[in-house]
Amino acid sequence: MDRIAQKITPFLWFEREAEEAANLYVSLFENSRIKSVVRYGKSGPGPEGSAITVSFELAGQGFTALNGGPHFRFNEAVSFVVNCLDQNEVDYFWAKLSEGGKESQCGWLKDRYGLSWQIVPVALPELLKSDDPEASARAMKAMLQMKKLDIAALENARNQK
Repeated sequence: MDRIAQKITPFLWFEREAEEAANLYVSLFENSRIKSVVRYGKSGPGPEGSAITVSFELAGQGFTALNGGPHFRFNEAVSFVVNCLDQNEVDYFWAKLSEGGKESQCGWLKDRYGLSWQIVPVALPELLKSDDPEASARAMKAMLQMKKLDIAALENARNQK
C-alpha cells in the first residue's frame, strides 16, 4: 500500500506567476526546494514551455502553485504565518515578502503576488498575556499601532508601569 507523505497540500492559484513566485519563496526559507514543474506543450492552452503547475516545499511543507489565469485572486481570508525566532527573522521575512507588495498592520502584509502573510515572533503570545490585565492591554494597544511587529517595543509596552 502506498503512503502519502503529506495528506493535505495548499494549492495556490496565480494568474501566470506560479514559477516566479515559487522560486522567490524557496529562496527565502531554509529546507525549501522546487520539486517539479509541469509545463505546457505545443497544444497549450498556455504558452509552450510555460509552467502549468509548480510543486515546491517551504520549510519542508509541500505546496502546489498553478498558473490558472485571471479568474481568481488571493485575499486575506487565507494567509500563511511565518513563526520567527527573533527580531532579525521578523525583519528579514518582512523585508523580503513585502518587497513590491503592501504592508498592513499587526504583522500582516501582502507580497507582490497578492498572497497574505503574517510575520510573527514566536514570543508574541507571551508578550500579549500577563497576570496583569493592564500589561496585556498595553502590549495589545502597542501591537495594534504597528505594521511590522517589534518585539522590544511590545516588551516595553507590556512592562511599563
